[in-house]
Amino acid sequence: MFIPPRLMMDSWFLVGSPLPVTLLLAIYLLLPLSLAGPLAAYNLELVVLSGYMFYEVRLSVVPGQRYHQPESTLTALPFLAQQMASVCWWCFFSKVLELLDTVFFILRKKPEQITFLHLYHHGTVLFNWWAGVKYVPGGQAFVGMLNALVHVFTYLYYGLASLGPRLHPFLWWKRHLTILQLVRKTCWLQGSQWSPGFYSQLFNVAVLLYSLSLLALFLNSYQQTYLRNKAVPTESSHPTWAEQIPLGPRLILRARTRLASIPESRKTEVDSAS
Repeated sequence: MFIPPRLMMDSWFLVGSPLPVTLLLAIYLLLPLSLAGPLAAYNLELVVLSGYMFYEVRLSVVPGQRYHQPESTLTALPFLAQQMASVCWWCFFSKVLELLDTVFFILRKKPEQITFLHLYHHGTVLFNWWAGVKYVPGGQAFVGMLNALVHVFTYLYYGLASLGPRLHPFLWWKRHLTILQLVRKTCWLQGSQWSPGFYSQLFNVAVLLYSLSLLALFLNSYQQTYLRNKAVPTESSHPTWAEQIPLGPRLILRARTRLASIPESRKTEVDSAS
């Protein structure tokens, strides 16, 4: 019987070493039966990261100064600008992590939450932050600071909601998160001011147009969720005076009403038959 050389078998996938198989078995055994724990940890991690980014941006901002120096190398930037560029990379990396939002929606079997707004927002913001870090490192600090602050509250809400229905009565402020998002998009329009430099001008135009598109989509989402579906009371939706009477008297009243509607000729025929 021909036995293949050991080197040949060692080159096959997952065969050369027991380590990959051991890791797969460990992952299989440690795989959580519920997504509540991993989801809460994921949201808590984004809350902490967003808080850190907000703190660092706020610490690095000099009032009235922007750090648009894409033509210079990072080492040539002032210390605060280097720190700001570093924080902007964390903002970009947080957008990579936030792609897991969609993964958790799929794992929790909630595809209805994967809307066009969700895909558009997560897909475009990733590329926008990549372009910002690459071409205008440290620029538009105001946008990054607002983004981090809003995400502290957003992922705090998601984290608390993932802990179970016992906390749902305390999560009445979901609607206010959408309003906060709308305020952020409006402030982005103010932050997209003209700055010198070719890359800076292009980036400001891109941020302006992107902010307008997000503002329109979030306004539409707010209208669909909180305004259009809001029940409008009508006259037919209110119970009549007869429906407010208890059941027993209501049946007697209904019988009397039907009896009164019978013509007199019909009543005479019924009486003679009896």
